[in-house]
Amino acid sequence: MKVVTYLHRHQLGCDKRLGILINDSSILDPNFAFACDFERENRFNPRERANNYCPPSLNQLLRLKENPLEILREAIGLMAFLEKCGQYCLKDGTQYLLDLSINKVSLTAPLDKIETYRDFYAHESHVAAGFKKRGETIPAAWYEIPAYYKGATAGFIGTEDEILWPSYTDLLDYELELGMIIGLDGYNVRQKEAHRHIFGFTILNDISARDIQKKEMQIRLGPAKAKDFCTIIGPVITTLDEFDSIEPNLLMTAKVNGVEWSRGHSGDIHFSWAQMIEHASRDEWILAGDLFGSGTVGTGCGLELDKWIKPGDVLELEIEGIGKLRNTVGNKKT
Repeated sequence: MKVVTYLHRHQLGCDKRLGILINDSSILDPNFAFACDFERENRFNPRERANNYCPPSLNQLLRLKENPLEILREAIGLMAFLEKCGQYCLKDGTQYLLDLSINKVSLTAPLDKIETYRDFYAHESHVAAGFKKRGETIPAAWYEIPAYYKGATAGFIGTEDEILWPSYTDLLDYELELGMIIGLDGYNVRQKEAHRHIFGFTILNDISARDIQKKEMQIRLGPAKAKDFCTIIGPVITTLDEFDSIEPNLLMTAKVNGVEWSRGHSGDIHFSWAQMIEHASRDEWILAGDLFGSGTVGTGCGLELDKWIKPGDVLELEIEGIGKLRNTVGNKKT
């Protein structure tokens, strides 16, 4: 299942709503589908009942429901039932199946609210390339724990959104990563139970201000201003069951203006997702709605390649089984 958050534009404004990508051009709104069915049954307050049963926010669904995936599967079955009944919308005309080609509907970052963002550093080839540039070897401690930094969550954007180029940096970079969404709270989670806590995977582009990052890391603190201004996820979250409920090994590529710069595999990773979950949850809560990043895959950034993006460039990050994350680099802010 491919789960999205879409922008629903209407006469009163614009809302972010949970959706399921049915095909390349159609989105099912599960909340609207349940409201339509409650209305069909002549239930009182059908929209309120739908909000309680299947919230219109993915973050709320993950945080409040023990079985979010089952609810979404139920919504797909309900869509087929309603269509057989000849009911395609609520009485006020609100449709539960929406056409992506219509201007009023577009995708945004698939997780509408991120509780905590942890970005790991788990691909050895990328780590080795960075230390080599500094004339150093990978420290022994890197092999002992799956280290990560915690980033801000306010600057997240989705596919087709413009990438912010902050006024304080002259050297912007992309980072090709696999993102993982936690779907079940956990505390001191063991590796053998860790997959129960994975909701699904998305594409993650951890935009970096390299000149600022270099300064921050020389101080041995951060990264912070080098990262927190803009991070991109999307276009969808592919649920774990689509990968046979095991950690997938997926082809990952990045193109700049149609030319391939990066190619790697998500399985080329030193620490498993189960190990990351175990480490992060040690005497600490991980929460449904948390986002984990794998760290940059080998060759997955301009820093490794000595090639740099510039304003106006079109970045296309693609991971098999998930899709393509496309964004244009904006002009430097003044």
